[in-house]
Amino acid sequence: MLGKLLRMKVLGASLFGAGVIFVGGIMFWGAFNTAMEATNTLGFCINCHEMKDNVYQEYVKTVHYTNRSGVRATCSDCHVPRDWVHKFVRKIQASGEVFHWLMGTVNTPEKFDGKRYQLAKRVWETMKSTDSRECRNCHAFDQMNPAVQKQRAKKQHENAQAEGGTCIDCHKGIAHKPVHHLLEQEEEQKAAEEAKKKAEADAKKAATKTAAAPAAATATVAAPAAGGAALPPVTGKAVDWSKVAETKTVLFYPGQTAMEWILTGTDHGGTRAFKKGDRCFECHSNEAADMGAKMVSGSKAEKTPIPGKRPAVPLSIKAAYDADNLYLRLEFPASPHNPVPFAAGGKLDPENEMKVAMMIDNGKVDMGARSGCWTSCHADARDMPNAPAAGALGAVQGIDTKAGYVTKYVPESRTQFDTTKRDNWDKLKPQADIDALLAGGTFLDLTRWKSSGASEQGYVLAERVLKAANDVAYTGKKEGDKWVVTMVRRLKATQPGQVNLAAGQSYSVGFAIHDDFTNGRFHHVSLDLKLGLDAEGEIKAVKM
Repeated sequence: MLGKLLRMKVLGASLFGAGVIFVGGIMFWGAFNTAMEATNTLGFCINCHEMKDNVYQEYVKTVHYTNRSGVRATCSDCHVPRDWVHKFVRKIQASGEVFHWLMGTVNTPEKFDGKRYQLAKRVWETMKSTDSRECRNCHAFDQMNPAVQKQRAKKQHENAQAEGGTCIDCHKGIAHKPVHHLLEQEEEQKAAEEAKKKAEADAKKAATKTAAAPAAATATVAAPAAGGAALPPVTGKAVDWSKVAETKTVLFYPGQTAMEWILTGTDHGGTRAFKKGDRCFECHSNEAADMGAKMVSGSKAEKTPIPGKRPAVPLSIKAAYDADNLYLRLEFPASPHNPVPFAAGGKLDPENEMKVAMMIDNGKVDMGARSGCWTSCHADARDMPNAPAAGALGAVQGIDTKAGYVTKYVPESRTQFDTTKRDNWDKLKPQADIDALLAGGTFLDLTRWKSSGASEQGYVLAERVLKAANDVAYTGKKEGDKWVVTMVRRLKATQPGQVNLAAGQSYSVGFAIHDDFTNGRFHHVSLDLKLGLDAEGEIKAVKM
């Protein structure tokens, strides 16, 4: 009987032979998988000095190596697929890495850094193509609890879900030395080349046409006063502020976080989600004080911290309007004097203990509706990292350089807006284009109050323009331990550089407080806010 069984055939082999093949196959498969898993261990990954002395040293300083929960993600968790087919493909691809190891392609820190961007870019592309598959072994949208996430994280994860984003879009450089700024520079260069080609094509097209007549001012722009006569200074009605709803917000110290800084992911963080249409307010309204604390301490985006400067200013805003005017009441705590080490007498503006400014966007400045007055703050302005030396300013038509520094401007006034070199201040469009932008409403309406008693009005376009106010009147004083500033402003614009305000409409606004005799960028600023005249907005102005 046994002999008969042994003579039986299975797929052409005897039963005994088939058994040997079966057991041998199991042993081979087990040995193969054991070897595969051995190459997935942290020890194996760092057994060559190229890995141990470079990326491993970076990795051990991150949350993926040590964290409060004690869960560690090793090299293979991020770089090797879990399913067998993709894992096997990845191991075959790794043979190319073994070749470069044998050739000594990255056997020194200098060689490794020389190849780092190329290597990182390859990993990013792979992760993007797999929808960050390895990240999702531990992280998944449906497993997140948005209630315990920071406001900006919650917002960005919502964006990613809605737009098909994936982990690697935002989290490049999370475990290793960041080099994704090189990717941003590459993208900026491509965008600049495309913009140049488009500009050349547009110029060629325009050259074939006759010059068009100047565009008429739009409904949002000022019309000259009737008969050319100036209107009398604005006056308003008494307002019972006790009956007006209060909006509370926080102004914070921004340091050197210019618009170019915000648009650069390696500075600002994430995938530069601002370009996706988000508002600064949507991500940061709950953490303004924390951001200010980082700036005043000098730990982020501030090279000249002022000892004792407060990181944030809580601001109470009340708004109302009637048929003719907008009324505002601003209240905020006063602060003790903290001398500025680099200012004569410790005061940047000795004549004004306090200045309050407000900007309004009518929807024509591209980034104004999402960033408020931030779109006018740039890296080449006074006391900013790329500010040109006073002696290097020279004469630029359309810009008043006599003050010795660059003032605020909006990007639309420049022929380029480079966020890498950040040297856009003198790339001014022709005066005819600037005039057309002003007539078309592409500016930020600006008003300001000085504690010395002056009210000013103007606008920001090619530069900041301010003059004595006629259409806005501020009053303010220190009452005990707080400042109270009120404003009355005509709804209807009377001159270029002003925004018409209308019931039922919302406008993007930004506030700045220069407290403690400060000047220039050493102020506190709001995030973008919406002012609604019986319309949606964080600040609701009610009809009197």
